[in-house]
Amino acid sequence: MNADGQQIATLVRKVLDQLVAEGPLSPVAGCDGIFATIDDAVEAAVAAQRKLLPMTLLKRKEIIANIRGHVLENNERIARLAVEETHLGRVEDKIRENILCAEKTPGVEDIQPVAISGDHGLMLLEYAPVGIIGALTPITNPTGTIINNAISMISAGNSVVFNCHPSARETSRQVVRLIHRAIVAAGGPAGLVGMVEEPTLDTARDLVAHPKINLLVATGGRAVVDVVLRSGKKAIGAGAGNPPCLVDETANIRRAAECIVNGASINNNIFCICEKEVIVVREVENALVKFIQETGRAYLLSDEESARVTKLVVNDGAINAKYIGKDVQIILRDVGINVDEACRLAIFRAPPDHPLVWKEQMMPVLPIVCVEGVQEGIELAVKVEKGNRHTAIMHSTNVENMTAFARAIQTTIFVKNAPCYAGIGLGGEGHTSFTIAGPTGEGLTSARTFTRQRRCVLSESFRII
Repeated sequence: MNADGQQIATLVRKVLDQLVAEGPLSPVAGCDGIFATIDDAVEAAVAAQRKLLPMTLLKRKEIIANIRGHVLENNERIARLAVEETHLGRVEDKIRENILCAEKTPGVEDIQPVAISGDHGLMLLEYAPVGIIGALTPITNPTGTIINNAISMISAGNSVVFNCHPSARETSRQVVRLIHRAIVAAGGPAGLVGMVEEPTLDTARDLVAHPKINLLVATGGRAVVDVVLRSGKKAIGAGAGNPPCLVDETANIRRAAECIVNGASINNNIFCICEKEVIVVREVENALVKFIQETGRAYLLSDEESARVTKLVVNDGAINAKYIGKDVQIILRDVGINVDEACRLAIFRAPPDHPLVWKEQMMPVLPIVCVEGVQEGIELAVKVEKGNRHTAIMHSTNVENMTAFARAIQTTIFVKNAPCYAGIGLGGEGHTSFTIAGPTGEGLTSARTFTRQRRCVLSESFRII
């Protein structure tokens, strides 16, 4: 062994001797929020939440600010890791996603108390934490969902244990570690965020059934939402969507084309809010297709090419998971079509009964359906959205048409004359959320969502006027 090797060996022995002398580690110490079992993670979360509650709101704000800062400092690293591990989306779009979640997720300011005074005294309404939250997170947005949930849930005074999708476990571990270190560095309690080291379906069941979990939050498809809703516990569910984009004859067609390309191609369409199908009034169909092509970022499939692509990405009526979230170049290459690197989206004219009109495909292949008039378009859009009440988009300058569509479709998010992602605060007003609770009705979640209301009443006059 050379001198360097001997020095390293000596150093390792010293470290090991020191660890033995200090005794076994506690379930929290040194774990960085990663635990061997769900039970270990929950016990640490219980202890951490008890320590958080006596802390001042100022300290809680400092913790949240440090989380935001750590995310932004490590943004490119975790964005790249997410794409490398899951093979979904684009690094540049993941970076935008993480910035959005770090900067536009509301913090402690979202739980300001409400006071009402009158002839009969004073009522004070405060938003108290629910306690320990169990959160199930998806493969599609492992960074954004964990960042968004952690900021919201901790701002409300809770602790959270995540069970991520197994195919995003390394990314999720890195993000949880990052947030955990930010919390501890700001003087917060260890164990406030945590996850099981090897997430599986069994650990998800353990989390759902754990008696010390006060609230369950599921972000993903219909199946995972159904699991938490059947748990017997209070649950918040953010399920799937199939957002239609309706374009009427009054729209600014060139702007609509730009918005559609931007929205349908972001992160290769894996966002649940993305335009999944376009429904356009016949009068402006050709213009819309022409302007989409003129963006230089979309390829128009011929009828024969669209048939080949459909056969590739739809198997026995189900979406071929192999192509979810993949770059359009990969999808088209596998049917013998080569497009340049600037291309982000494939479009094609489709009949109303085409499977990609009715399936949440989550890939940059966009069907365009022609209808005779706006009322026919509204009726079709309502049908293909299938009652998910998630997201809908419309391009129009006719207020009556937009109002009629919004009333008919009843979605949680309704975007007018913008890309889909304006609805979650990216280039649009309002806060962001990556847990959009349509099935259970909370909408775009924030810190206030993860609270319970507590009322304090003083029955004597407290007014100074």
